[in-house]
Amino acid sequence: MENTRLKHRLAKFADLAALRELMDAAISELQKPFLDAQQIAASRMIMGLDTQLIADATYFIVESDGNLAGCGGWSCRATLYGGDQAPGRSPALLDPARDSARVRAMYTHPDYVRMGVGRLILGLCEDAARQEGFGSVELMATLAGEPLYLVCGYEPIERLSDDRGGFAVPLVRMRKAL
Repeated sequence: MENTRLKHRLAKFADLAALRELMDAAISELQKPFLDAQQIAASRMIMGLDTQLIADATYFIVESDGNLAGCGGWSCRATLYGGDQAPGRSPALLDPARDSARVRAMYTHPDYVRMGVGRLILGLCEDAARQEGFGSVELMATLAGEPLYLVCGYEPIERLSDDRGGFAVPLVRMRKAL
């Protein structure tokens, strides 16, 4: 059931502490059914917020009654996933005529799961990418996020494990035509 109290806005650098707290809660709680403690710790090393998204004004915050319920954004840059601390990020711009926009750093606070937060963020991202001329979007899903993306029309294109955090974390690369 969609929460009609959800409001969204663009994130600001002043939101960073609250965003990091939300991301930590989401990783800690929502990954438990899918990952062991070592994989959850490794997830913190490879996931998180790429502050380039805030600088690009493509990162959204969703609030419910003034509380931070979720966050996520999209990018026209080459990096598919990973926070500021993750190696291998690239600020190279994508070509909308041939590349897929990226949906990045989607997190829902555990208290707001299944209330429409993720769907709202995906819709905002997809609409913005479409307005910039992109014909498709890609994302890297956690196993916890995969069911949402599937029901929102994303298709798995690659299953992989990322061991840059010291332990293999299973991920699913997914794509959707806009």
